[in-house]
Amino acid sequence: MKIKALKDGFKAKLENVAADKSISHRFAIFALLSDKTSTAKNYLLAEDTLNTLKIIENLGAKVERNGSEVCISPSARIKEPTCILECGNSGTAMRLMIGFLAGVAGFFVLSGDKYLNKRPMKRICEPLREIGAKIMGREDANFAPICIEGQKLKNFNYISEISSAQIKTAMILAGFRADKISYFKESFLSRNHSENMLSFMEAPLKIKQTSLEISPLKKPLKPLNITIPNDPSSAFYFILAALILPNSQICIKNVLLNPTRIEAYKVLEKMGANISYKFDEKNFEQIGTIYASSSKLQAIEVSENIPWLIDEAPALAIAFALANGTSVLKNAKELRVKESDRIKAMITNLQKCGIEAEELEDGFKITGGTPKSTLIESFGDHRIAMSFAILGLVCSMEIDDCSCIATSFPNFIALLENLGAQIDY
Repeated sequence: MKIKALKDGFKAKLENVAADKSISHRFAIFALLSDKTSTAKNYLLAEDTLNTLKIIENLGAKVERNGSEVCISPSARIKEPTCILECGNSGTAMRLMIGFLAGVAGFFVLSGDKYLNKRPMKRICEPLREIGAKIMGREDANFAPICIEGQKLKNFNYISEISSAQIKTAMILAGFRADKISYFKESFLSRNHSENMLSFMEAPLKIKQTSLEISPLKKPLKPLNITIPNDPSSAFYFILAALILPNSQICIKNVLLNPTRIEAYKVLEKMGANISYKFDEKNFEQIGTIYASSSKLQAIEVSENIPWLIDEAPALAIAFALANGTSVLKNAKELRVKESDRIKAMITNLQKCGIEAEELEDGFKITGGTPKSTLIESFGDHRIAMSFAILGLVCSMEIDDCSCIATSFPNFIALLENLGAQIDY
């Protein structure tokens, strides 16, 4: 895909950026915890989240779709599937389903694409095995395909060394099927969508900052009836575009504004970005509108609240590459085990663009400059591809293998074209 520079900037109002992926996955999986029909408007119709709907269908649920409205009616009990449960490129789907299925009677096999099957799963499988789960997979269940024979689980008191919403949610789902009350603690609060949604369903969950008390389920949970907000991680690309292009303004409505999801925006503000927010009435999550306009960005060092901006780190690297001075991101080693090694991928490609950039073990150092047009490699990672597509609006860019974008943001290219971008395939 080739993107030509957009010299004159743009003015836009967007309402249809991608629905939140994290909430879409959780809606589908959590619906299985109720005995009534759950409904979501604005469900994300991307490859990863559609795969999650197929998984729960294979587990016996009835799924009805009317455009982006999804209704899920769970079966009386989880059905043992006759096929492999395909997670595509989604680590969220695989890790949450491992936790969910560990305590369900039956035999289950989870697999994904060539990229997902290289991502580490032991961080989920190891603590589950300690409480009685029977989980098998490549390299001692560190890599998919993952096979699960559901077992009766023991309760736990688990302290997670990694602040990860995926680990936390997997352990919550396992704790619901344990024999007694379980406890979970993380050193730093990771995304808390699971806690918010499960509390909305009146789950037996007590929350105290970074600690959770999880009681076994005694009865089905209340169904969900929600409208899923727009994904702040997806909106971030277009906010960034407005900041780095001259004479540009943008307004994006119905965006999830959970504090654990907008840290990257706060980093941009500290860099001098013109960004403001209008908060709407809070439901199960805080939702609102984001405004941004052309800005001169200054270098920054980022080392705190990293779990809250980990998905936006590749796009932040683009902001660093166009800022005045040398910026540093630290404490972000988790970037090494995402859909690609995102530290290596970003630095390799920025160096191709003529930007002074250096890999750190747990992040990167980037000096702002004038990027040049080149061919970059996506490494099959949608966030790498989208980040360099935004840089392409500044200096033109050719990106190898953009098919991965459809896994999370199927209308990304169309929205770029609506802003005036010229794209050749």
